[in-house]
Amino acid sequence: MSGHRPFSDLKKGWSPERLAANATRKTKLMAEMVSLEQLREGLGISQEELANVMKVQQPAISKLVRRPDMKVSTLRDLIAAMGGELHITATFPDHSVEICNFTGSPA
Repeated sequence: MSGHRPFSDLKKGWSPERLAANATRKTKLMAEMVSLEQLREGLGISQEELANVMKVQQPAISKLVRRPDMKVSTLRDLIAAMGGELHITATFPDHSVEICNFTGSPA
């Protein structure tokens, strides 16, 4: 995703209370499996804030976080806009392997 701002720039204007609540929600979310919409809400990020970071309109975010299927690059961009990194792991009965060809931007 080109031309986006880091989510940390958006958080600079947040109150200490909102930052603390965000940190608490983030910790809780790390222990749960959630939908993208629940993740966005749990991180305390509004659709409008996420739209600003991704340089799209708010209705596009509403559609995007509810999609049952999307390109890996789109998911990577969405996660990055929320301040995270996307890692894809294949889990087998006896081991897990991180798939590395989805980690960077396309050439």
